[in-house]
Amino acid sequence: MESHVYPAEEAYRAHLKADDPATRWSVPPVVEELKARAYAEGLWNLFLPPSGHDEGDYRGAGLTNLEYALCAEEMGRVGFASEAFNCSAPDTGNMEVLHRYGSATQKEEWLRPLMDGSIRSAFLMTEPDVASSDARNIQTSIRREGDSYVINGRKWWSSGAGDPRCKLAIVMGKTDPEALAHQQQSQVLVPLDTPGVEIVRMLPVFGYDGAPHGHAEIVLRDVRVPAENMILGEGRGFEIAQGRLGPGRIHHCMRTIGAAERAIEKMAERLLSRVAFGKRLADQSVWEQRLGEARIDIEMARLLCLKAADMMDKSDNKAARLEIAMIKVAAPRAALRVLDDAMQAHGAGGLSDDFGLAETYAGMRALRIADGPDEVHLRSIARLELGRVGDRMAAWRDRARPLGV
Repeated sequence: MESHVYPAEEAYRAHLKADDPATRWSVPPVVEELKARAYAEGLWNLFLPPSGHDEGDYRGAGLTNLEYALCAEEMGRVGFASEAFNCSAPDTGNMEVLHRYGSATQKEEWLRPLMDGSIRSAFLMTEPDVASSDARNIQTSIRREGDSYVINGRKWWSSGAGDPRCKLAIVMGKTDPEALAHQQQSQVLVPLDTPGVEIVRMLPVFGYDGAPHGHAEIVLRDVRVPAENMILGEGRGFEIAQGRLGPGRIHHCMRTIGAAERAIEKMAERLLSRVAFGKRLADQSVWEQRLGEARIDIEMARLLCLKAADMMDKSDNKAARLEIAMIKVAAPRAALRVLDDAMQAHGAGGLSDDFGLAETYAGMRALRIADGPDEVHLRSIARLELGRVGDRMAAWRDRARPLGV
């Protein structure tokens, strides 16, 4: 990071400021240079955890979630850094899906090039016509026809689909609308060059279009793929989604803490270098309070994130579901508070593209919706809390009941 990634920021920004849209939506050469260096040094696929299965040629770095948390925080300090180490979403989640649930053929065709960093991928779940925070609402149809599946639907916020290297999408849709609520959905592999796949537009976040990756609205019209592209089997979509989203959510939070750390550094630098009303901003009590609050927010978020990662390592994602839900709410909120104060410290400059704070703020704000909105996670937290107290109350009643009653 210190020797190669930070010095590459200027070249990356220059690529994105090109007047020619074709250049902006092309792969920045500096990223490919960083990838080659990271690959050569073995700093690659750091997110893939240890596994008791025989992985063959599909092993990652083998870090625990707790170990990866520290790496992800460092990568989160620079927006494109995760990609340099082949640890960028949504590829990480898609690789985990193929790693855990994919067939031998699916792994050979798609997991291998993703792990090599030669292609990128997208995950198509969210839809514009339904409240996708409840994935049972998803309406995209995946219909079996002989040796094929035919897919029809409209997806949006399909991150990464604008990247010219994006060759694959994992699509979530319904194979059996009459089945039990959590057995209606399936996930299927769709190459993006399949006839009927149309990228309609890129969706900006607060005006930032996310080039060269973007967030796409995609229409699927009679898209036909081989039956062997189904992942794990029909009706297993929710099972796959839960396996994917647990690690994915905490990875986002880890990177969020890194972004907050970068913001507090920029804020402190600004406070030390600017004078107003006869003294440095750093010497004015209002900024002492804000800087102190920012440090507290970051440290609390980091500790909760590390706790969640440690629980995932020592038990499993289900055992850590309360901590995962809490950090998914807490980390973006904390980062947004720190970023808001950092932008305020920079005055009007904080609203510009000159310091990178406004764009980072836009990304952090999106995380309060991505991978489940705050409301869904708070609902899960409340239900777990009520369930725990309810069980305790029931135990008290049982102990108080007279014998034989």
